[in-house]
Amino acid sequence: MINLEGVSFRYENSISDNEIRNINLNIKKGEVVLLCGESGCGKTSLTRLINGLIPNYFPGDLSGKIEIDGQDVAKLSLEEISKKVGSVFQNPRSQFYCMDTNSELAFECENQGLPVDDILQRIELTVSRLHIEDLMNRNIFKISGGEKQKIACACIHTSSPEVIVLDEPSSNLDSQATKSLGKIIKHWKDEGKTIILAEHRLHYLKDIADRMIFMKDGEIEREFKMDDAKKLESDELASMGLRTLKVKDLKLEGQNTNIEDREIELLDFCYSFKKDEKVLDIEKLNLPKGKIIGLIGHNGAGKTTFGRCLCGLNKKFKGKIRLGKDTFKKKECIQNAYMVMQDVNHQLFTESVVEEVSLSMKEDDEKRVKEILQSLNLSQMEELHPMSLSGGQKQRVAIASAIASEREIIVFDEPTSGLDLKHMIHVAENLIKLKDMGKTILIITHDLELILRTCEYIVHMESGKIEKSYFLDEKTSYKLKDFFIE
Repeated sequence: MINLEGVSFRYENSISDNEIRNINLNIKKGEVVLLCGESGCGKTSLTRLINGLIPNYFPGDLSGKIEIDGQDVAKLSLEEISKKVGSVFQNPRSQFYCMDTNSELAFECENQGLPVDDILQRIELTVSRLHIEDLMNRNIFKISGGEKQKIACACIHTSSPEVIVLDEPSSNLDSQATKSLGKIIKHWKDEGKTIILAEHRLHYLKDIADRMIFMKDGEIEREFKMDDAKKLESDELASMGLRTLKVKDLKLEGQNTNIEDREIELLDFCYSFKKDEKVLDIEKLNLPKGKIIGLIGHNGAGKTTFGRCLCGLNKKFKGKIRLGKDTFKKKECIQNAYMVMQDVNHQLFTESVVEEVSLSMKEDDEKRVKEILQSLNLSQMEELHPMSLSGGQKQRVAIASAIASEREIIVFDEPTSGLDLKHMIHVAENLIKLKDMGKTILIITHDLELILRTCEYIVHMESGKIEKSYFLDEKTSYKLKDFFIE
């Protein structure tokens, strides 16, 4: 179905080492292939070669042969390729064209000129199979990142191409939605679709994928049949920079969970996008000061809204933060809290990585900037434009800016989405360093590995309210695992 022979590619005007070299890969019809490897290894570039974004959208030096169903991709337009290949990008918002979810599901089918009755029938089937009834008739820009990812997958299901390419499709999904995604991929497989996934989360695909392709430095280094990949020990996977295949085996890393008197008191944390429609309804919440706090909950629970209010970013928010004898309203919240957003493209402004990190500092400190970049493995990219980096690399730049800001409270919205094991560990280490500096860290996350490595306290939100909160220890870690493995 898909054949790549001697394919090499280097992005136009790129001064980084990100390139594809000598790729030889044959993917059979109906096969599910999992691409894995560290951030920047070439996974996303390989998916772009298959869906035609390289070189049609991303120009550069391309050599070798790429065929889909016997046709030379180089001779096909993006319109022709899109009829054969459907894509879900790492940032789903970048592929939306409509304002509401219903129109987005119909968009590709309308472009193909399908009859109205056929389109409506496809949408109805998609909504039923993906269980996204609650996402219909919604403003697409007012749903959470995870919910956007669901809609992007639903669009592919509705248009039903023969080849489906997914780039980090589970990066913003909760455990329940990830399991649902696995079922959809299995359904596509049963229908005979050819599926290529670039992923860091491997566990939900271990019984679905047929092959695992391990990439390093732009090349295919190793290939495994999935049955052989499941036999790999955790240490061997870790040495390859890969996440676990067995979530149940994860263990608490042994945080200091001593309860202290110092608390951050949140008052009247209520917020509505529309009149009488509260998306956040918390009259009072006490959080331990100087700790790493994990904020968990299903997609759409109100976690990001909570984080934005904590940082004073939402208009008309009137809640207060009490730190000791000091009480802060919205304007003071901005001065005391910093947020790393889920979509980091919204907070990258400068012409280079080093300028981006320096921008958030109160006073220029070149030595400190270099220390931060080195700790996040960004030293080689300091002169690159932030928008030229991979999704995982952009994420690390935003985290570097947060570290440099030295605010009292730092909120991270999905800081490890799209990150491999090595860089997740680097982020975890920096979060712990920030805590050791006396900062209070709030992590909005679906990453159980990150929580078990860093968090000392858990706040569980659902439907804009606090479901429960507790210090994390050996006993409560089992309760936490139950939520993620459900």
